[in-house]
Amino acid sequence: MFLGLLFLGACKTPEGKIQLKRDVFIDTNVTLNRIAFGSCNNEGKEQDIWSAIVDTDPNLWVWLGDNIYGDSYDMSVLAAKYDQQLRHPEYQRLLDHSPIIGIWDDHDYGVNDGGKEYRKKEESQKLMLDFLGVPENAPVRKRKGTYQSYTIGEPGKQVKFILLDTRYFRDPLESDLLSKQRYKPNVDGDVLGEKQWKWLEKELTDSKAQVHIIASSIQLISAEHYWEKWANFPKARKRFFDLIEKTKPALPLILSGDRHIAELSKFQPDGLDYPIYELTSSGLTHTWSSPGEEANQHRIGSLVIKRNFGLLEIDWSSELPKLQISVRGTEGQVFLDETLSY
Repeated sequence: MFLGLLFLGACKTPEGKIQLKRDVFIDTNVTLNRIAFGSCNNEGKEQDIWSAIVDTDPNLWVWLGDNIYGDSYDMSVLAAKYDQQLRHPEYQRLLDHSPIIGIWDDHDYGVNDGGKEYRKKEESQKLMLDFLGVPENAPVRKRKGTYQSYTIGEPGKQVKFILLDTRYFRDPLESDLLSKQRYKPNVDGDVLGEKQWKWLEKELTDSKAQVHIIASSIQLISAEHYWEKWANFPKARKRFFDLIEKTKPALPLILSGDRHIAELSKFQPDGLDYPIYELTSSGLTHTWSSPGEEANQHRIGSLVIKRNFGLLEIDWSSELPKLQISVRGTEGQVFLDETLSY
């Protein structure tokens, strides 16, 4: 039985060299009060945001993809970039402080905007799981795709993390040369693949957790912008929301990355008595080069075009947990702060 989450820590040898290790656990009965998360981290850029993250004292860190910028069919390139990130002194502060779980997006998968056609995905999967410190005997090591779930907390105070893989099985996209959209909709295309869909339904059905966090590297709710998104696969997007309506998980919150901006979106399907929120946090090391705006009819508050990370704070003092979500900057500035209302 898998009782803990392994993550990579680091120590210095007498010679001053850094030795990575996998010997730190988190008890899955621990109560989570603060969960930090983020995406789009270029290992070659300034890594000064990790101090602000550690200062929030998170119980857990969740990677949301583009954890490195690998972009290669050469696995030695990806391995070297993962190693560079792991050995960075600022990132090691987080490794020493918090357990880590997460997903990938396209750049750490290995190819920009890539899907199932990427021929090195099996090799890349191993490197990604190694980077996260996933145990060798974990079920995800024995299957295709990086999707996983973790339930953390004692009964009555449980958070279930459902980590989706939006790359390994995703159908191709065709460039749209006649509009501002980057891609034409793949009307019958899929994002997750049938095995992952079946797994997802099983994870959501009759779940006893009080909070459900679903990590998707690309945005699910926001559908109007020009770039990668679930809305490029309208049949798959509808299937996701239909599944949420069917299984009715308690307090669903989607976390996404990819966009180099941050925003909070809210959507309530017709068959659900409460809303679904999505917090996009993207741009740990970089953001848009200039101010801008884009349409999102579901957005709450403003669009954040600054380097950022996200923080979820859970108040367990009442029967229905209170979720406070914020987007923060390199010096701990609060750019967005919202109490989620279900």
